[in-house]
Amino acid sequence: MSHPTPEQLAAAANKCLKDLEQLPALKVKDRLAIPMQEMPSQDPQVRRHNLMEVALGYTPAQAKAEALRCLQCKNKPCVAGCPVAIDIPAFIQAIADGDYQKSVDILKQSSLLPAVCGRVCPQEEQCQKPCTVGKALKDVNQAVSVGRLERFVADWEREQGKVKLPVIKPETGKKVAIIGCGPAGITVAADVRREGHAVTIFEAFHKPGGVMVYGIPEFRLPKVIVQKEVETLEQMGCKIQTNFVVGRTRKLLDLMAKDGFDAIFVGVGAGLPKFMNIPGENLVGVFSANEYLTRANLMRAYDFARADTPIFRSNKVAVLGGGNVAMDAARMAVRLGAKEVHLVYRRSRVEMPARIEEVGHAEEEGVIFHLLENAKRIIGNEQGLVTGMECIRYELGEPDASGRRRPVELKGSEFIMDVDTVICAIGNESNPLLRQTTPGLDHNKWGNIIADASQLTSLPAVYAGGDIVLGAATVILAMGQGRIAAAAINKALAAQPAGQT
Repeated sequence: MSHPTPEQLAAAANKCLKDLEQLPALKVKDRLAIPMQEMPSQDPQVRRHNLMEVALGYTPAQAKAEALRCLQCKNKPCVAGCPVAIDIPAFIQAIADGDYQKSVDILKQSSLLPAVCGRVCPQEEQCQKPCTVGKALKDVNQAVSVGRLERFVADWEREQGKVKLPVIKPETGKKVAIIGCGPAGITVAADVRREGHAVTIFEAFHKPGGVMVYGIPEFRLPKVIVQKEVETLEQMGCKIQTNFVVGRTRKLLDLMAKDGFDAIFVGVGAGLPKFMNIPGENLVGVFSANEYLTRANLMRAYDFARADTPIFRSNKVAVLGGGNVAMDAARMAVRLGAKEVHLVYRRSRVEMPARIEEVGHAEEEGVIFHLLENAKRIIGNEQGLVTGMECIRYELGEPDASGRRRPVELKGSEFIMDVDTVICAIGNESNPLLRQTTPGLDHNKWGNIIADASQLTSLPAVYAGGDIVLGAATVILAMGQGRIAAAAINKALAAQPAGQT
């Protein structure tokens, strides 16, 4: 199947708009007949060898054609599917009208990171899932491309130099500590700072941005976009302290008792990787996806000639898992020069939780999928290096608690896969450091912090949100919890005099 060039897609969009101009008025049937605009992207054979962004973004003509597909439903089912309740029909209509500033202003009322969310959020499972267009065409993949349109206007704002700082209210004398500079922390910081409270963000890594920097590869989310958001926070007056591990550098409650913070938000994510607990996981050449991607994304380990933290040079890689992190790891392994990359997943493609677009990109780039298979043990040589992996085949049984059909082993179906690297991407859980060093901080059996509807934890004036509460989730869900927490913090601080917790 040939890969359409950006020029071909742009020409098709221009022709589409020209044809629409001949119509006296756009009726529902006309809008439903407009073809969904495919995202222009790098050619797969080219992008395998670089870390530049794969998706290139809509042209203005494509954006308008896609925006005209929106039926402007009065009941707005898409808004109900958005974790931060963006007025989706309104921002899309502004694009159709050519008023990009109005469009981005509508977005920014609800979402602080539209350029990020437009790239990495699973819209097909959120705002696009209930889209009337997708339902009318009987295919959710034909829904209006909300995420691509969100990215279009967010990129326009940045590229035109039209990013505006939010209005900051007069200083209140209150201080708020944000633990973790990821999506949830950034959201809380901005919303709390707008109210005039002093904000300090404590980040464990040497660069702010959280999972958007260390977890999501450059080819999916350019780091310059995250950096711009961080710079906006700093311009608003937020302080960012890196290399600061709360629980080790400073205990959580000491931030209030000794440093005078009036409220704390914990948004440290879920960064402790899970493993299979199978023989051979201690061999050289076995990585968690967290370590592999952090080395590549944050520490530039792909720069073999100059990086201080070079990464393992692989020929044949197996990635275990079927989520977005597994796709990121597999596609990064391709770019790091592996001759073969195999993705091993114990369910079928239907149950695979990764975004459809990411799965398609991985296949285009040559990742070999092994569905209904899983690892039983990892095999090594006398030097402790990985030389292979024993796998077993599965069939699908009855649905389990997740609603997906449960994989059932096929006895006697074992086989050996010849690999020298195994990357485990089966999920993450919370790091125990905070709960071990913070008496009275309630958590559930998985180690996630327990928070109420306002994101307040069991400790007074300590709030939490994002993956540390939800488990591994999405950027937009973390932002949604951040907005709730910020509103609760602002309300609580408004009700008390300065310096009182």
